[in-house]
Amino acid sequence: MNRDVVWLNKYQQVLAFVETHQRGPSRHHIEEHDMLNWMKFNRKKDNLGKLVGFRKEQFDALRKLISSFNRVNQYK
Repeated sequence: MNRDVVWLNKYQQVLAFVETHQRGPSRHHIEEHDMLNWMKFNRKKDNLGKLVGFRKEQFDALRKLISSFNRVNQYK
């Protein structure tokens, strides 16, 4: 498998997890560490500007989906 296929497989795994649990991977659960490390690695590459093409678009959509599940202060 080439790297794009591996990246897409991990992306699909994280996306399914987020849609199921309505949250991002947690550092407090051992079984979620692989997904969390993948997220952190890609976030660092994105911040450095090295994440390009379809990966950047899909990763930004994933980050937006995860942030939509963050709690909002109702007393603003």
